[in-house]
Amino acid sequence: MTRSFTCTLSAIALALCAPAALAQAPASPPASTAQAPKGEDAKLLQLFKDSDEANLKRNPINALFRGDLRYADELGDYISDAYYDAERKAAQDELDALHRIDRAKLTDVNKIAYDVYEYNHKDTLKGLSPEILRLTAVRPINHFSGFHTFYPTFASGKGAAPFNTVLDYENNLKRHKGYVVLIDRSIGRFREGMKSGVLETKLTIQNVIAQLDTQLAQSLEESPFYGPVQQFPATFSQSDKDRLTAAYKDAIINGIYPAHKRLRDFLKTEYLPVARDSVGLGQMKGGPALYAYQIQSTTTLPLTPDYIHTLGLSEVARIRTAMDQIRQEVGFKGTLGEFFTYVRDDPKFHPQSRQWMTDEFYKVGKQVDEKVASQFSTIPKTKLEIRPYPEFREKYEAGGSYEPGTPDGSRPGVFYFNAYDLPSRSIPGITTLYLHEGAPGHHFQISLAQENPDLPAFIRFGGNTAYVEGWALYAETLGYDFGFYKDPYQRLGTLDDEMLRAMRLVVDSGIHAKGWTRDQSIQYMLDNSSMGRTDATAEVERYIAIPSQAVAYKIGALTIQRLKKKAQDALGSKFDVRDFHAQVLMTGALPLSVLEKKIDDWIAAKKAG
Repeated sequence: MTRSFTCTLSAIALALCAPAALAQAPASPPASTAQAPKGEDAKLLQLFKDSDEANLKRNPINALFRGDLRYADELGDYISDAYYDAERKAAQDELDALHRIDRAKLTDVNKIAYDVYEYNHKDTLKGLSPEILRLTAVRPINHFSGFHTFYPTFASGKGAAPFNTVLDYENNLKRHKGYVVLIDRSIGRFREGMKSGVLETKLTIQNVIAQLDTQLAQSLEESPFYGPVQQFPATFSQSDKDRLTAAYKDAIINGIYPAHKRLRDFLKTEYLPVARDSVGLGQMKGGPALYAYQIQSTTTLPLTPDYIHTLGLSEVARIRTAMDQIRQEVGFKGTLGEFFTYVRDDPKFHPQSRQWMTDEFYKVGKQVDEKVASQFSTIPKTKLEIRPYPEFREKYEAGGSYEPGTPDGSRPGVFYFNAYDLPSRSIPGITTLYLHEGAPGHHFQISLAQENPDLPAFIRFGGNTAYVEGWALYAETLGYDFGFYKDPYQRLGTLDDEMLRAMRLVVDSGIHAKGWTRDQSIQYMLDNSSMGRTDATAEVERYIAIPSQAVAYKIGALTIQRLKKKAQDALGSKFDVRDFHAQVLMTGALPLSVLEKKIDDWIAAKKAG
């Protein structure tokens, strides 16, 4: 997928918001009747509360994703100078306030909360520094990260925005006005980049133009923006239905569509001719420094592009060996490359229809539900739905993604899968994709954090890619424990997905630090897996659009796997996998260094006990 998310502008645009959490807590949330915190602990929790309240006012979409409607008539002042200045000032002021609290006097749990908060704010300040912003703010949209793909689904009546009352419908109309402003503001940011020489790639901009062309070709009735009109609640009066229908038509025809056309025309006639022919950050002005920062930010570790590349080559070699063993097990007589071609091209390995794929994913989900208690002591209350991507966006999406539900369960989590170009989709990959995007992957990790009101809000609703995606990739390996990979082709499917994450280390760093081309990168992925060209192309173009994000999956998963083995070796018969998973999950998406310290402390406590 876009498997991933922190609730900031970039995360929302990726549709990846992943909650985070805290420290060495018990497997179940602490009792709400616990004694009220005092002293430095009380100061810390008040800081968290004040910080969260201020953040919701600055980022009203974050509130909507949480089911908080206080700012539902606002979209937000994103990508403006004032927005960046306010975010930077808040981060610095809150970091200063944190440092006035004596960490040594905090409880063990709150010490870790302190560390996460400090880490997050320092990273935020790096990302909002003038040195980084001048390389990012002037590239506000690409085909993988932009409000032009996020917002239509969000406002469609099938996304996070609620449409239960007349006020909900009116608030959506007000947000539409903010969206038009944001689209025009994006054009202004692109113009700044044209002046400074910091430019997006021709490839990504051509894809954005194609996305906008697809949306502009839709009739009013086909537009996702018209979706709410087609699902009025039965309680609405006819006069309200008539009034709102007219208002929605006007907003779409005279507001949103013209804004999309302005952006499309600008990109096609003015920006595309001067955009970069190269695809890697290494060839962009200021790009090498930006890529170095992004790797450390997304992995939460002090890693370098060279280290990432070397690790990826090693993992690819290991997984190829395991794949070749499957080739021999099924009696395929050709080479491993020919085996990949066989699995890639034979119709029996491809889904029959969108509905068939939906049914298969639900079937896997039922099987997981029957097994999951053997590995987990706490199951999310939030329901999980499975849907194909809307057709207007599916061509440029990866294999799947997850959209969180609300903490109160009123909106389910949604696992989106890609049904574009069905002959390129792989049946052997269905099980592992569900484990990643659904249960016990993103749906468990995100929902369990959101459902725990005793965690600070920045922990319940924040996150980092290395943990969030690392957990989801680790969750795929639990298919072995569930007994799902006894069939060699299902095992090939999970190895294929693991290979994908290993290849990402090689290809992402190859593109952005070693001058790899798009075609070279696609061919590398085809040579080392059974994935189809459509998937390989979408993956490579994703890495071009959002550098470094994809490398965090494997880094996070390897870290969790290493910590599990460390605990097993240290605890022996005292090791309980359900307890380990609770320690990893129930306190949310920690930076990896903080997670390691937490597990080390847990191991020490178990041994002492």
